[in-house]
Amino acid sequence: MKHVLLSLSLVGAAVLVGCGKTETPAPAATPAAAPAPAPAAMPELKVAIDPTYEPFTFKTADGKPTGFDVDIAEALCNEIKRKCVYVEQVWDSMIPGLQAKKYDVIISSMSITEERQQVVDFTDKYYFTPSRIVVKTGTPFTDLASLKGKKIGVLKGSTQEKYAMGELKPAGASIVPYEAQDQVYLDIKSGRLDGTVADQVEVNGGFLSKPEGAGYGFVGPVLNEAKYYGTGVGVALRKGETALKDELNAAIKAIRSNGVYETVSKKYFDFDVYGN
Repeated sequence: MKHVLLSLSLVGAAVLVGCGKTETPAPAATPAAAPAPAPAAMPELKVAIDPTYEPFTFKTADGKPTGFDVDIAEALCNEIKRKCVYVEQVWDSMIPGLQAKKYDVIISSMSITEERQQVVDFTDKYYFTPSRIVVKTGTPFTDLASLKGKKIGVLKGSTQEKYAMGELKPAGASIVPYEAQDQVYLDIKSGRLDGTVADQVEVNGGFLSKPEGAGYGFVGPVLNEAKYYGTGVGVALRKGETALKDELNAAIKAIRSNGVYETVSKKYFDFDVYGN
Protein backbone atom coordinates (compact mmCIF):
# COMPACT_ATOMS: atom_id res chain seq x y z
CA MET A 1 0.00 0.00 0.00
CA LYS A 2 2.82 2.38 0.82
CA HIS A 3 4.26 1.59 -2.59
CA VAL A 4 0.96 2.36 -4.25
CA LEU A 5 0.58 5.63 -2.37
CA LEU A 6 4.15 6.56 -3.19
CA SER A 7 3.55 5.89 -6.86
CA LEU A 8 0.42 7.96 -6.82
CA SER A 9 2.30 10.76 -5.11
CA LEU A 10 4.99 10.69 -7.74
CA VAL A 11 2.46 10.76 -10.55
CA GLY A 12 0.67 13.71 -8.90
CA ALA A 13 3.93 15.58 -8.55
CA ALA A 14 4.71 14.97 -12.20
CA VAL A 15 1.28 16.28 -13.18
CA LEU A 16 1.80 19.38 -11.04
CA VAL A 17 5.18 20.01 -12.61
CA GLY A 18 3.69 19.60 -16.06
CA CYS A 19 0.97 22.16 -15.30
CA GLY A 20 3.48 24.85 -14.22
CA LYS A 21 3.55 28.17 -16.29
CA THR A 22 6.90 27.59 -17.89
CA GLU A 23 6.06 28.97 -21.43
CA THR A 24 7.90 32.08 -22.68
CA PRO A 25 5.68 35.20 -22.49
CA ALA A 26 4.46 36.54 -25.82
CA PRO A 27 6.38 39.63 -26.91
CA ALA A 28 4.60 42.92 -26.31
CA ALA A 29 2.99 44.51 -29.37
CA THR A 30 5.16 47.16 -31.00
CA PRO A 31 3.38 50.52 -30.77
CA ALA A 32 2.38 52.01 -34.13
CA ALA A 33 4.82 54.63 -35.37
CA ALA A 34 3.56 58.17 -34.87
CA PRO A 35 2.64 59.90 -38.17
CA ALA A 36 5.36 62.17 -39.52
CA PRO A 37 4.65 65.80 -38.65
CA ALA A 38 3.35 67.88 -41.53
CA PRO A 39 5.96 70.27 -42.91
CA ALA A 40 5.74 73.63 -41.20
CA ALA A 41 3.97 76.27 -43.25
CA MET A 42 6.37 78.81 -44.70
CA PRO A 43 6.24 82.19 -42.97
CA GLU A 44 4.43 84.85 -44.95
CA LEU A 45 5.97 87.86 -46.63
CA LYS A 46 3.28 90.51 -47.11
CA VAL A 47 3.97 92.28 -50.40
CA ALA A 48 2.34 95.59 -51.36
CA ILE A 49 1.36 96.00 -55.01
CA ASP A 50 -0.48 98.53 -57.15
CA PRO A 51 -2.11 96.26 -59.77
CA THR A 52 -2.74 99.02 -62.35
CA TYR A 53 0.69 99.03 -63.96
CA GLU A 54 0.80 96.57 -66.86
CA PRO A 55 3.01 94.67 -67.68
CA PHE A 56 4.75 95.05 -64.32
CA THR A 57 1.81 94.59 -61.96
CA PHE A 58 -1.76 93.93 -63.04
CA LYS A 59 -4.57 91.38 -62.67
CA THR A 60 -5.66 88.42 -64.74
CA ALA A 61 -9.28 88.14 -65.90
CA ASP A 62 -10.10 86.16 -62.75
CA GLY A 63 -8.55 88.78 -60.47
CA LYS A 64 -5.18 87.18 -59.67
CA PRO A 65 -2.13 89.46 -59.35
CA THR A 66 0.35 88.92 -62.15
CA GLY A 67 3.09 90.68 -64.09
CA PHE A 68 6.85 91.07 -63.98
CA ASP A 69 6.92 92.48 -60.43
CA VAL A 70 4.72 89.65 -59.15
CA ASP A 71 6.82 86.95 -60.82
CA ILE A 72 9.98 88.51 -59.39
CA ALA A 73 8.35 88.63 -55.95
CA GLU A 74 7.51 84.93 -56.21
CA ALA A 75 11.07 84.12 -57.25
CA LEU A 76 12.50 86.07 -54.31
CA CYS A 77 10.06 84.46 -51.86
CA ASN A 78 11.11 81.05 -53.17
CA GLU A 79 14.76 81.88 -52.49
CA ILE A 80 14.17 83.08 -48.92
CA LYS A 81 11.61 80.35 -48.10
CA ARG A 82 8.68 82.67 -47.54
CA LYS A 83 5.15 82.69 -48.94
CA CYS A 84 4.20 85.86 -50.83
CA VAL A 85 0.87 87.31 -49.74
CA TYR A 86 -0.22 90.30 -51.81
CA VAL A 87 -1.78 93.45 -50.39
CA GLU A 88 -3.26 95.91 -52.89
CA GLN A 89 -2.49 99.55 -52.17
CA VAL A 90 -2.96 102.81 -54.07
CA TRP A 91 0.38 104.21 -55.11
CA ASP A 92 0.66 107.39 -53.07
CA SER A 93 -0.17 105.44 -49.87
CA MET A 94 2.48 102.78 -50.46
CA ILE A 95 5.17 104.13 -48.12
CA PRO A 96 2.77 105.21 -45.33
CA GLY A 97 1.28 101.71 -45.41
CA LEU A 98 4.73 100.16 -45.15
CA GLN A 99 5.61 102.35 -42.20
CA ALA A 100 2.30 101.43 -40.54
CA LYS A 101 3.27 97.72 -40.90
CA LYS A 102 0.34 96.83 -43.15
CA TYR A 103 2.84 94.78 -45.15
CA ASP A 104 6.51 93.86 -45.05
CA VAL A 105 7.82 95.07 -48.40
CA ILE A 106 6.84 96.92 -51.56
CA ILE A 107 7.56 95.04 -54.79
CA SER A 108 5.70 97.19 -57.30
CA SER A 109 8.07 99.13 -59.56
CA MET A 110 9.19 101.58 -56.88
CA SER A 111 12.24 103.54 -57.99
CA ILE A 112 15.15 104.03 -55.62
CA THR A 113 15.38 107.80 -55.10
CA GLU A 114 17.19 109.93 -52.56
CA GLU A 115 13.90 111.34 -51.31
CA ARG A 116 12.43 107.90 -50.63
CA GLN A 117 15.64 106.65 -49.06
CA GLN A 118 15.19 109.19 -46.32
CA VAL A 119 12.15 107.27 -45.03
CA VAL A 120 12.55 103.67 -46.26
CA ASP A 121 15.33 101.28 -47.19
CA PHE A 122 15.79 99.61 -50.57
CA THR A 123 17.43 96.47 -51.81
CA ASP A 124 19.68 96.50 -54.83
CA LYS A 125 17.80 97.22 -58.06
CA TYR A 126 16.00 94.47 -59.93
CA TYR A 127 15.27 96.50 -63.06
CA PHE A 128 15.58 99.97 -64.58
CA THR A 129 13.66 101.42 -67.52
CA PRO A 130 13.34 105.06 -68.62
CA SER A 131 10.21 107.19 -68.89
CA ARG A 132 8.73 109.10 -71.83
CA ILE A 133 6.19 111.79 -72.62
CA VAL A 134 3.15 110.55 -74.54
CA VAL A 135 0.78 112.83 -76.50
CA LYS A 136 -1.43 112.62 -79.55
CA THR A 137 0.41 111.73 -82.73
CA GLY A 138 1.14 114.85 -84.76
CA THR A 139 1.30 117.20 -81.77
CA PRO A 140 3.96 119.80 -82.68
CA PHE A 141 6.94 119.32 -80.39
CA THR A 142 10.36 120.93 -80.39
CA ASP A 143 10.98 121.30 -76.66
CA LEU A 144 9.05 121.20 -73.37
CA ALA A 145 7.58 124.63 -74.06
CA SER A 146 5.66 122.94 -76.89
CA LEU A 147 3.43 121.41 -74.21
CA LYS A 148 2.30 124.77 -72.84
CA GLY A 149 -1.41 124.63 -72.12
CA LYS A 150 -1.57 120.83 -72.39
CA LYS A 151 -3.16 118.76 -69.61
CA ILE A 152 -0.76 115.99 -68.65
CA GLY A 153 -1.93 113.17 -66.36
CA VAL A 154 0.55 111.44 -64.04
CA LEU A 155 0.48 108.82 -61.32
CA LYS A 156 0.23 110.54 -57.95
CA GLY A 157 3.39 110.12 -55.87
CA SER A 158 5.42 108.74 -58.79
CA THR A 159 8.79 109.77 -60.15
CA GLN A 160 6.95 110.82 -63.30
CA GLU A 161 4.86 113.25 -61.25
CA LYS A 162 8.05 114.63 -59.74
CA TYR A 163 9.51 115.16 -63.22
CA ALA A 164 6.31 116.72 -64.55
CA MET A 165 6.10 119.14 -61.63
CA GLY A 166 9.78 120.00 -61.94
CA GLU A 167 10.00 120.38 -65.72
CA LEU A 168 6.63 120.43 -67.50
CA LYS A 169 4.70 122.66 -65.12
CA PRO A 170 7.31 125.47 -65.31
CA ALA A 171 7.09 125.14 -69.10
CA GLY A 172 3.35 125.88 -68.95
CA ALA A 173 1.74 122.44 -68.92
CA SER A 174 -1.09 121.64 -66.51
CA ILE A 175 -0.26 118.59 -64.38
CA VAL A 176 -3.13 116.39 -63.14
CA PRO A 177 -2.26 113.64 -60.60
CA TYR A 178 -4.25 110.38 -60.55
CA GLU A 179 -4.54 107.56 -58.02
CA ALA A 180 -3.86 104.90 -60.68
CA GLN A 181 -2.11 104.92 -64.04
CA ASP A 182 -4.94 103.13 -65.83
CA GLN A 183 -7.23 106.04 -64.89
CA VAL A 184 -4.83 108.34 -66.75
CA TYR A 185 -5.26 106.28 -69.91
CA LEU A 186 -9.05 106.34 -69.63
CA ASP A 187 -9.03 110.13 -69.42
CA ILE A 188 -6.60 110.50 -72.33
CA LYS A 189 -8.91 108.40 -74.49
CA SER A 190 -11.99 110.34 -73.35
CA GLY A 191 -10.31 113.64 -74.23
CA ARG A 192 -10.01 114.96 -70.68
CA LEU A 193 -6.21 114.80 -70.91
CA ASP A 194 -3.73 115.58 -73.67
CA GLY A 195 -1.10 113.08 -72.60
CA THR A 196 0.98 111.58 -69.82
CA VAL A 197 4.49 110.99 -68.54
CA ALA A 198 4.96 107.30 -67.81
CA ASP A 199 7.46 104.46 -67.74
CA GLN A 200 8.31 103.72 -71.38
CA VAL A 201 7.67 99.99 -71.05
CA GLU A 202 4.53 100.34 -68.97
CA VAL A 203 2.87 102.94 -71.20
CA ASN A 204 3.64 100.83 -74.26
CA GLY A 205 2.17 97.66 -72.72
CA GLY A 206 -0.67 99.34 -70.84
CA PHE A 207 -1.80 101.86 -73.45
CA LEU A 208 0.02 102.39 -76.75
CA SER A 209 -0.11 98.74 -77.84
CA LYS A 210 -3.86 98.55 -77.19
CA PRO A 211 -6.71 99.81 -79.39
CA GLU A 212 -7.40 102.71 -77.04
CA GLY A 213 -3.83 103.92 -77.51
CA ALA A 214 -4.15 104.26 -81.27
CA GLY A 215 -3.19 107.73 -82.41
CA TYR A 216 -0.82 108.43 -79.52
CA GLY A 217 2.97 108.18 -79.30
CA PHE A 218 6.21 109.36 -77.71
CA VAL A 219 7.67 112.83 -78.03
CA GLY A 220 10.93 114.21 -76.73
CA PRO A 221 13.95 112.36 -75.38
CA VAL A 222 14.22 109.38 -73.09
CA LEU A 223 13.77 110.53 -69.49
CA ASN A 224 16.13 108.98 -66.94
CA GLU A 225 17.64 111.80 -64.89
CA ALA A 226 18.67 110.43 -61.51
CA LYS A 227 17.35 113.49 -59.64
CA TYR A 228 13.84 112.51 -60.74
CA TYR A 229 13.98 108.82 -61.57
CA GLY A 230 16.60 107.50 -59.18
CA THR A 231 18.94 104.61 -59.83
CA GLY A 232 16.57 101.77 -60.67
CA VAL A 233 13.68 99.85 -59.14
CA GLY A 234 14.21 97.99 -55.88
CA VAL A 235 12.30 96.28 -53.09
CA ALA A 236 11.31 98.84 -50.44
CA LEU A 237 11.28 97.87 -46.77
CA ARG A 238 11.21 99.58 -43.41
CA LYS A 239 14.33 101.21 -42.03
CA GLY A 240 16.45 98.99 -39.82
CA GLU A 241 15.31 95.60 -41.19
CA THR A 242 18.86 94.65 -42.10
CA ALA A 243 18.41 90.87 -41.97
CA LEU A 244 15.49 90.90 -44.42
CA LYS A 245 17.31 93.35 -46.68
CA ASP A 246 20.38 91.10 -46.75
CA GLU A 247 18.23 88.05 -47.53
CA LEU A 248 16.51 89.81 -50.40
CA ASN A 249 19.77 91.16 -51.83
CA ALA A 250 21.19 87.63 -51.78
CA ALA A 251 18.00 86.38 -53.46
CA ILE A 252 18.24 89.01 -56.21
CA LYS A 253 21.82 87.92 -56.91
CA ALA A 254 20.75 84.27 -56.89
CA ILE A 255 17.95 84.66 -59.45
CA ARG A 256 20.21 86.80 -61.61
CA SER A 257 22.82 84.03 -61.69
CA ASN A 258 20.68 80.88 -61.81
CA GLY A 259 18.62 81.79 -64.88
CA VAL A 260 15.33 82.49 -63.11
CA TYR A 261 15.51 86.26 -63.71
CA GLU A 262 16.17 85.76 -67.42
CA THR A 263 13.23 83.35 -67.71
CA VAL A 264 10.87 85.82 -66.03
CA SER A 265 12.18 88.73 -68.08
CA LYS A 266 11.70 86.93 -71.41
CA LYS A 267 8.09 86.22 -70.47
CA TYR A 268 7.35 89.96 -70.67
CA PHE A 269 10.13 91.71 -72.60
CA ASP A 270 12.28 91.28 -75.69
CA PHE A 271 15.11 93.43 -74.27
CA ASP A 272 17.25 93.60 -71.13
CA VAL A 273 14.92 95.16 -68.58
CA TYR A 274 17.66 95.08 -65.90
CA GLY A 275 19.36 98.05 -67.57
CA ASN A 276 22.84 99.44 -67.01
